[in-house]
Amino acid sequence: MGLRQVAWRACYELLGARVRQPAWTFMNYGYAPLDATASPLVLDPADEPDRYGIGLYAHVLDGLDLAGTDVLEVGSGRGGGASWVARSRGPRTTTGVDLAASAVALSRRDRRGPGLRFVRGDALALPFDDASFDVVLNVESSHCYPSVDRFVAEVHRVLRPGGTFAWADFRGADDVAATRAQLRSSGLAPVREDDITAEVLHALRLDDARRAALVRDWIPRLVQPAFRPFAGLDGTRTHDRFTTGATRYLSAQLVRER
Repeated sequence: MGLRQVAWRACYELLGARVRQPAWTFMNYGYAPLDATASPLVLDPADEPDRYGIGLYAHVLDGLDLAGTDVLEVGSGRGGGASWVARSRGPRTTTGVDLAASAVALSRRDRRGPGLRFVRGDALALPFDDASFDVVLNVESSHCYPSVDRFVAEVHRVLRPGGTFAWADFRGADDVAATRAQLRSSGLAPVREDDITAEVLHALRLDDARRAALVRDWIPRLVQPAFRPFAGLDGTRTHDRFTTGATRYLSAQLVRER
């Protein structure tokens, strides 16, 4: 695992262990449509503060009918995404799995939804039987994994034939082609591939003040300088790399054909 992966994972662990307030629901960078005339995503009032984080999930799952399906989110973090899926998209079951015990404990305590559960597990050795899920969801998590190839092999294993892998994450611009190849490495067939850097950057700008306040109010002062880039705040290297195109934000839907 590279130093950047180690640093990112440490921030996730810190957030899970030290920030126990359930109101910090999403850790992703968000998604905001560039077209100001587009119909806004309809949300329950309680979900409105997390509009951009939920917007990323809505984009990744766009076009998929989840009614009556079994959904797995790998890297479920603080549980907000899995809860929103369970409450709004009509799956039969929604399972969130995460390596961080603190995140799983928080999710079990604070997240609700029909057929929703959270378990601890490793993305590279998922604790589920073969062909258990219709949809596997992975949002802004795979950049921490030691082997994306092994992860995708696990996705292929737990998906039912005809099932969909819905994915989104960021990568260095030089790594885009290799990442696309990794997503296909176990025989998953892409049906949609997008570069959504502009929409993610738009969300970061719209949500910057709220995210900065969360870091200021809930992250220990000593580690705030290290945490600001993790949060993608304006003026940090993370934000600047999205602005210059040095980091790209990608999304995809791939199908297990057999």
